[in-house]
Parts: sequence; C-alpha cells; structure tokens
Amino acid sequence: MPESFFYAKAMRGASRLIEHWLSIGQASPDRLAMILADTARLANLGDVKKTPHGDELKHWSHDKQPPLWAARTALFLLIQMPRRPLPRDDLEACAWAYCWLRNQRFDSFDQARAALPAHLVDSLTQALKEAWADRRRQRLL
Repeated sequence: MPESFFYAKAMRGASRLIEHWLSIGQASPDRLAMILADTARLANLGDVKKTPHGDELKHWSHDKQPPLWAARTALFLLIQMPRRPLPRDDLEACAWAYCWLRNQRFDSFDQARAALPAHLVDSLTQALKEAWADRRRQRLL
C-alpha cells in the first residue's frame, strides 16, 4: 500500500488503541479514563484540557477519532503492560507505529525499530516503515 494512505490508516486505528486499552485495562472505564489523562499529563504526551469520563473513552473506542494525546498515552501504557499486548490488525498497527514515533525522537528508522520492545518488533516493523516514510514527508511533525 502506498505511503500516502498511512496517515489515514493511523488515524482510523487510533480508536482501536483506545479500545485495546479499555479491553485489557483492569479497572472501570471512568478509572481507565482518569489513568489515561493523568499519565498524559505526567509523561507530557499532549495537552489534556479535561479528564474524560468513561463514556467518552468508550465513544472514542468506537470509530470516533480520539484526541492524539489519548492515543499516544494508550500506546505508552499498553507497551508497559506485563501481558505484552500486540496490535490486533493493520489499522491498529499503524496507530501504534504513528504514536511510537510521536512519543519519542529518533534519528533513523533503524534507531526507532531497535528501540521497540522485543515482543513488538515483528508485528510493528512494516507499519513502522510506513510511519517513518510518512514522517520523512513531514506529516508527523
């Protein structure tokens, strides 16, 4: 698939990142929303104007475009989970790769790939290649 479609796929996959966080987080949706917002603030992953409610988080998880801070933070939290979750489809993998490059600064594709947790290398390499090509076109800035 041409790189020009990557950004659209990543944005469509962002809601799947939120759904993934909701499905394996071990708390109520309201609590998971609070964790997401507080983590975003503490880790400087975006400008959180207000803490969402659980119903808003559920809404974002069903093909409603979540704020970028929410997707970036969901990835940040998913990567740290001991269950080692993986993206469940191509759209979600694109969102994972997009957020991976937004959450950290890398000088090269090889550096970005090498920084991935080992359990994600196989499932994210192709999406990360697309994300890197997209970034080179300045879309990720």
